[in-house]
Amino acid sequence: MKIEKIQALRGPNIWSIRRKKLIQMRLDLEEMENFPTNKIDGFRERIEKLIPSLFSHRCSEGVEGGFFHRIETGTWMGHVIEHIALEIQTLAGMDVGFGRTRETKTPGVYNVVFNYIEENAGIYAAEESVKIAEALITGEEYDLNACIKKLKEIRERVRLGPSTGSIVEEAVSRRIPWIRLGTNSLVQLGYGVNQQRFQATITGNTSSIAVDIACNKELTKKMLHDAAIPVPIGDLIVDEEGLGSVIRKIGYPVVIKPLDGNHGKGSSINVNDWESAKIGLEHAQKYSRKVIVEKYITGYDFRVLVINNKMVAAARRVPAHVVGDGELNLQQLIDKENKDPRRGYGHENVLTEILIDKDTTELLEKLQYTLETVPQKGEVVYLKSTANLSTGGTSIDVTDMVHPENITMAERISKIIGLDVCGIDIMAENLTQPLKESGGAIIEVNAAPGFRMHLAPSEGLPRNVAAPVVDMLYPQGKPFTIPIIAVTGTNGKTTTTRLISHIVKSNGYRVGFTTSDGIYIQNTMLTKGDTTGPLSAEFILKDPTVEFAVLETARGGILRSGLGFSQCDIGVLTNIKEDHLGMNDIHNLKDLTRVKRVVLDSVKKNGWSVMNADDEYSMRIVNDLHSNVAIFSMDENNPHIKKFAKEGKITCVYEEGFVTIKKGDWKIRIGKAKDFPITMEGKAKFMIENVLAASLASYLYGFGIEDISNSLRTFIPSAQLTPGRLNVFKFKSFKVLIDFAHNPAGYEAIEDYLKNVEATKKIGIISGVGDRRDNDIKECGKIAGRMFDHIIIRNEKHLRGRTEEEINGLIIEGMQSSGRDVSYEIIPKEIEALKHAMGMAEEGTFITALSDVISNAIDLVQEYQARELLEDDKI
Repeated sequence: MKIEKIQALRGPNIWSIRRKKLIQMRLDLEEMENFPTNKIDGFRERIEKLIPSLFSHRCSEGVEGGFFHRIETGTWMGHVIEHIALEIQTLAGMDVGFGRTRETKTPGVYNVVFNYIEENAGIYAAEESVKIAEALITGEEYDLNACIKKLKEIRERVRLGPSTGSIVEEAVSRRIPWIRLGTNSLVQLGYGVNQQRFQATITGNTSSIAVDIACNKELTKKMLHDAAIPVPIGDLIVDEEGLGSVIRKIGYPVVIKPLDGNHGKGSSINVNDWESAKIGLEHAQKYSRKVIVEKYITGYDFRVLVINNKMVAAARRVPAHVVGDGELNLQQLIDKENKDPRRGYGHENVLTEILIDKDTTELLEKLQYTLETVPQKGEVVYLKSTANLSTGGTSIDVTDMVHPENITMAERISKIIGLDVCGIDIMAENLTQPLKESGGAIIEVNAAPGFRMHLAPSEGLPRNVAAPVVDMLYPQGKPFTIPIIAVTGTNGKTTTTRLISHIVKSNGYRVGFTTSDGIYIQNTMLTKGDTTGPLSAEFILKDPTVEFAVLETARGGILRSGLGFSQCDIGVLTNIKEDHLGMNDIHNLKDLTRVKRVVLDSVKKNGWSVMNADDEYSMRIVNDLHSNVAIFSMDENNPHIKKFAKEGKITCVYEEGFVTIKKGDWKIRIGKAKDFPITMEGKAKFMIENVLAASLASYLYGFGIEDISNSLRTFIPSAQLTPGRLNVFKFKSFKVLIDFAHNPAGYEAIEDYLKNVEATKKIGIISGVGDRRDNDIKECGKIAGRMFDHIIIRNEKHLRGRTEEEINGLIIEGMQSSGRDVSYEIIPKEIEALKHAMGMAEEGTFITALSDVISNAIDLVQEYQARELLEDDKI
């Protein structure tokens, strides 16, 4: 078997709108296509022995054991690999369950699709599931435990931490979109101007001064002491002399910790003698030259969490420990404790496995214990000096037991330090009494407190502490997203996108939009190139200045990675025509429709899908969409328009020369099409279609008729504003048209326009595109033969596996089938072809260059224009 391609889909896609995170693996079964599982001796027994948990997979049978039954009766290896990939992820702590395996048009080649939690882990699962299947086929040994361990390592390396993850989950539950910024825990919630950022539990609103104060333990202690809040007595030291001085003043036991430490690193607690104190100082100074020495407060370790100056949770933290039974030694007790199903690798479970490290051995040495020591029955042996959950500690929820006076004190502390998310460490016998009565004290204030101990305590009620964070970032009524209009289709996407963006901008919004020639904010190009994929959409949605997004969304990005957004307010489908067929398993218009409708399926339920009533394949899905639907047409008598009118629905039509919005039979005219410059005085019918789509989308969003009309009147097509979209350049004796038309529908649109163009001679510069079907290339040649008097054939920049001779032969064959005797010549380089055409132009000649490198062609024509003007000035 051979893996041809693995791709990670990260947004709504052709397999699922709801399940955004999918791995799609294109797998060639090769000779295994002839060997379903029931023809492989012993396969059922081997897979059941290696991965017995696959018994839970119901498969199409709908009952446990259904997958094994399918193996027994015979299923293909792609299906088996799908289930293996899902199960090994689940065994590694990433519970997934959605999968699909479908054969492509190529016999023996399958798309194996399954969901993932972490992308890198999903890709590894895809690769490894094939290796597992191959081992099962041949009967070779396979180390499944090593695979699961590797998956866990990948997961822990790339996953969001429990605190960050909990905030993201809470946001998702409220339909707030999120974007991970980089590979760490920095996350953006929402889009554009309404975004909020946070990292771990530090938000974009957290005061940097407050963080600095919290990180400076001595300053924190002083500020709290000055505010009459109990803190341990002690001082800041840098050497043994200072250490001795402080200990003589406050007495044993003491705590020694680095000034700038965190997570308990470098700390020594309950130090009772001078030798231990010196060791503690040396240990602390590995993390900070300045060291805090303070009185050790007896009692329990508590963490109180305050968010937005309100206490939301409290927990008692217990360091990792074991309890002796009089029989097992410490190593055996630790191993037994680690078998607790609540403990896991890293942050995968409620509790973390207890690892033996230097801290552990030092604590045992103080007790004169080794790992072979057998503690007495009931004896508690602490294995860590701090109670952090990440080192194996446990937590007990005590939120409902905190005395009101302690709650008030905690909320005061958060304001004194200035933290919006504040973790307060308290040492006390209990929190049911005020600290002044229990003798407790504030040990530390933390600027990025972990949430895990509150989200999943080992005892007591779990607390959803992520909810108040999201409440703080997005109080009721505050928007978290920006309006999104997504435009897809075969032809007209870019112009429709630009038209809508111009209307939006003219109505006072700061608009960000993506097109096939670049990313723009307002009218400033920020990135050049084909930017119609998910990364370009994300670029706009991440920009904190953007108030409104209009996103051209092409098929390539959808197939490669899915959409770059979860939902849009309006989805526009311009048309579905033959283009790029035969690529990426998209072989016909039905397949292409499946891709394009992903945009419409992502429209919010109360949003609008805008569709072309004149396009057959678009209208085939008009009744399948879950959003509102409005349609447009060049003919108000179109049957679909008449049906919508009868039902009182909204449409947009071209009637009697006007662009008109219709509500039922009620007409609202936006203006005459010929008055909108983009339509070339009404001669370019395909541009009128784009105006209809843009007008309807803008109207449905809520823009006024007059505002739309004025915007359309001020949209002046040019090489700068609409590069490659019907750009006409005038010379003294001839004209040049440059357009991006590259498929039969595009050629027909140009043909329709040229019928209204008066010229003594029409010269066309065309090429065939290597990744089109033979029939598409020939059809373009045929249309060119009908609309031009002379044709210059040039070579497409990207031959995509074909030869120049092969493509040119198909074009010529198409031209010869046009029914006209058209002269032609072949000039391989596009620039040379354009120069030649302008050089041979006579009075009244109209040259049409259907170019794939728009910027180069435009630059050359403008250079010739400038040269002509210069020559006129000399005369």
